[in-house]
Amino acid sequence: MDESRFLEELTKHEAILHKICRLYRNTPQDREDLFQEMVYQLWRASPKFEGRSGFGTWMYKVALGTALVHFRERRPEVEFREVLPEVAENQDEDRLAEMLSVLTPAEKALMVLYLEGLSYAEMAGIMGISESNAGARLSRARQKIRQHFNPDTWKKH
Repeated sequence: MDESRFLEELTKHEAILHKICRLYRNTPQDREDLFQEMVYQLWRASPKFEGRSGFGTWMYKVALGTALVHFRERRPEVEFREVLPEVAENQDEDRLAEMLSVLTPAEKALMVLYLEGLSYAEMAGIMGISESNAGARLSRARQKIRQHFNPDTWKKH
């Protein structure tokens, strides 16, 4: 992939990176650091992009992988009050943040993809797991949320 196409696709799908940064980092400086690291890793990996999936799907895979490695290295105390406002447009953001706070980083990643409306096959491709594993992990994440929170208090949508 040449530089101009890479930059065009990066600009087109930049919101993906910002969502991931908000999920795994709580300060503007840490988000910027993670954003730059993701762009760097995407550029390094761009020669391997074969176009078998959409650029956005491939971008999620590389960016989430980078964020998970970055997250493990730093182990921050993550504040989830600002997590995914665009994803939560029709939900109570505080409630969504509270629910996500009980999940592991990998479960959060799957939940983000689920909330984005991706199929199990797309989630599996991004996460590097099988489609059935994606479904099972997402089901366990939902169950963890149900066990931790009283479903009677949830808003019905």
